[in-house]
Amino acid sequence: MEYLTDAAGRTPGHILCCECGVPISPNPANICVACLRSKVDISQGIPKQVSISFCKQCQRYFQPPGTWVPCALESRELLALCLKRIKAPLSKVRLVDAGFVWTEPHSKRLKVKLTIQKEVMNGAILQQVFVVDYIVQPQMCGDCHRVEAKDFWKAVVQVRQKTLHKKTFYYLEQLILKYGMHQNTLRIKEIHDGLDFYYSSKQHAQKMVEFLQCTVPCRHKASQRLISQDIHSNTYNYKSTFSVEIVPICKDNVVCLSPKLAQSLGNMNQICVCIRVTSAIHLIDPNTLQVADIDGSTFWSHPFNSLCHPKQLEEFIVMECSIVRDLKRSAGAGMISKKHILGEVWVQKTSEMNTDKQYFCRTHLGHLLNPGDLVLGFDLANCNLNDEHVNKMNSDRVPDVVLIKKNYDRTKRQRRRNWKLKELARDKENMDTDDERQYQDFLEDLEEDEAIRKNVNIYRDSTIPVESDTDDEGAPRISLAEMLEDLHISQDATGEEEYPWVVVTAFPNLAQSGTVSVLLNS
Repeated sequence: MEYLTDAAGRTPGHILCCECGVPISPNPANICVACLRSKVDISQGIPKQVSISFCKQCQRYFQPPGTWVPCALESRELLALCLKRIKAPLSKVRLVDAGFVWTEPHSKRLKVKLTIQKEVMNGAILQQVFVVDYIVQPQMCGDCHRVEAKDFWKAVVQVRQKTLHKKTFYYLEQLILKYGMHQNTLRIKEIHDGLDFYYSSKQHAQKMVEFLQCTVPCRHKASQRLISQDIHSNTYNYKSTFSVEIVPICKDNVVCLSPKLAQSLGNMNQICVCIRVTSAIHLIDPNTLQVADIDGSTFWSHPFNSLCHPKQLEEFIVMECSIVRDLKRSAGAGMISKKHILGEVWVQKTSEMNTDKQYFCRTHLGHLLNPGDLVLGFDLANCNLNDEHVNKMNSDRVPDVVLIKKNYDRTKRQRRRNWKLKELARDKENMDTDDERQYQDFLEDLEEDEAIRKNVNIYRDSTIPVESDTDDEGAPRISLAEMLEDLHISQDATGEEEYPWVVVTAFPNLAQSGTVSVLLNS
C-alpha cells in the first residue's frame, strides 16, 4: 500500500483586482497595491514642511507656547520636539516608527522619516512611509535679547575693595572662571575700585553673593528700587543692588592689629605681615613665626588697615643672615608656621650703598635669604605712619624694617614663564602701566605660593619652550604637572564651530516619494 503526500509548496488562490483586473493575493479590499495607492493617501492632512525656530546664541530650540529647550542635533529630545509640531494631524493615524534622515549640520534642514498605519476600506490596514522637512529658522530668544541689549538687568552685584592693589581681585577672577560663576552674567564692568556683575534675575545675583562670601572675607548689603507696578494683577518690578565690600587687605601688606585682637590670637605681636588672602586673612608674625587666620566677621569687629603702600617697597641687600634655632615662646602662644624659618638679618638699602647705614631685623624669610641677596621690604624707621594702633605702641616694639619677599629678576621670569591664565570678558577701563605691574606681581605670587596656586586653573603656553622647574637664580616656577592644556573647539572647513553631534538614525538613500504596502488582517 502506498501513501500519497501533499505537495510541499502549495500556492494560495488568486483573485482579480476589482479596478484593473490584475491577479492578486486575496485581501480585505480586493484591490491591488497600485490602485489602492492611487485612491487612498493616509498621509493626507499631515504637513510635509514645517518651520521650527532656533536661537544661535544659546543653541536652543523654541517649543510652543513659550519655552526654549536645548537639544543636540538628531537627539531624542529634538525628535520629540519635531513630532510635537505635527501632533494634531498624527492623532488621526498610528505612528509606527520615526527617525532622522541625515542632513548636513549647516543646511538649516531637518528631515524626519515617519512610518504610519491607518485602517481603510473593509478593514484593510494601510502602511505608508514618508519624510517631513523641518526648516530651521533663526530667531533670538528673550534671554539672548536681554544679553545683547547690555543695559537690561534685574540685579547687580557691586564688588568693591578700598585698596590700591588688585591682587585680591585677580585671585577672585580666577576663582570665578574655575567654578563658572560668570555664565549667568549679562555684563561685567570693571571700574576703578572693583567690578560690577549684571544679572537678569535676582536669584543669580544672590548666588554670586553667596559664592563671594565663601571665597573672600567680605560683607554685603542689599537694596532694591521699584521700577513699575501693576495694581490690577498686584505685580511689582524691582531692580536689586547687592553691595559687597572685600576687606582692604592684600597679600604682602604690613598691618598693625589692635591690642585686644592680638591678645585673642595667642599674644602675637601687633605688627604682622599678610602672607595670603583666601576665605580668611592669613597673618604671620615676622618676629616669632606665629600665624593666625582672621575671617571676615572678626575683621569687621576689630578692623585694621595696611601701614604701607606697595609702591613704598624698597630694595635691600642682605649683608648678614643667621638662623634663630631656639626661640622662647610665651605662655598662651598660638601656632607656629612650619613652612618658614626665623632669621636675624642685617640689611642695607641699595640706594644707600655709599653709606655704612645698616638695619637689623627679624624675618620669616630665613630659609630663602643668603648674604648678597636682594630683598624687598618696608622701611618703618623712616616712614610716617598714620595709624591709631601704631601711635599707641611702644617705639621699641616697632621694627625698623619689615622684609616682605626675596627679589628676583622680573624680566628673566617673564621671559621664561611658560604658562598663562584666562581672563573674564568684561568692559575694561584704560589699563595703565601700574595695572600691568600689579598683574605681574600676582603671577609671581602664584609661582611662589602653592596654596594659592591650587585654587587656580593654570594653562600651558605652547609658544614658550619647556625648561627646568628652577632657573639659575633659584626663582620658583610652576611645574608642568600643575598645568592644564588649553583646549579649543575645532573648526571645519567653512570656519564654523564643529560640534560632536551624535547620530541616532540615518537614511541617506531614502526616496522622497512614500512607499505603500497593504497588511492582511490575521
